[in-house]
Amino acid sequence: MNLHFLHSSHSTMNNNTISRIITNRFSVTTKPLFSNALTTFKNAILSNPIHCTPHVRRYYRINKTPSHHKPSYPCFTPTAPPSFSSSSTKFGFVGWYLRKLETHPVMTKSITSSLIFAAADLTSQMITLHSSSASYDLKRTSRMAIYGLLILGPSQHVWFNFLSRILPKRDVSTTLKKIFMGQALFGPVINTVFFAYNGAVQGESGPEIIARLKRDLLPTLLGGAIYWPICDFFTFRFVPVHLQPLVNSSCAYIWTIYLTYMANRKNVSDAA
Repeated sequence: MNLHFLHSSHSTMNNNTISRIITNRFSVTTKPLFSNALTTFKNAILSNPIHCTPHVRRYYRINKTPSHHKPSYPCFTPTAPPSFSSSSTKFGFVGWYLRKLETHPVMTKSITSSLIFAAADLTSQMITLHSSSASYDLKRTSRMAIYGLLILGPSQHVWFNFLSRILPKRDVSTTLKKIFMGQALFGPVINTVFFAYNGAVQGESGPEIIARLKRDLLPTLLGGAIYWPICDFFTFRFVPVHLQPLVNSSCAYIWTIYLTYMANRKNVSDAA
């Protein structure tokens, strides 16, 4: 026995239409046993005609997921895999140092400069000691460490940040401008401060400090004009600004060996 409901675009069918459809679809020759069930079924349909409301076909836009994309399930949210692109900056000494540069930039750069100056001074003393009986001058090393901590480290931080603000690019032309400014401004100033500081902590008077500057400053600047442009070109061209003081101090290790030797020469009056 097949029940067939006609789908129509009309929204409703009245009770008479429903009754006629049911009557025509079921033969009057139906067995008596089934007639009561048919009557009950027809009465149920007529009493609740909402079930006979023809379906209105609705079409919805389905966003098809591309085959190469996995479907997302509301009950499961996969965890994104960890990124290993910066794993070298998260572990070990390098990661620890970079985090310190972010949280305490001035202090980190100052301590770094202090350690490099102390190591350079020790190396300079090892080179210049002529006999095994001579001992290290720990006071001299302490002076160099204090200079790197209190003067050079903070001044490098300010200088490199200043250059990155006024000359933010890294092309060759901008790099050459930074090198020129370093040779014309930062180099003479920081070297003058270095010789004056070292003379003062050794107990030299004002005239003696001036005489030392006249004797040592110009040769130091000329030597720096040969050495530092090579280091500065690499630093300004390829190194991020927050790491430039570290690279600069690393280059300064070799330079400081010569610089500490110049700074600890006998003063002019003793040499005379």
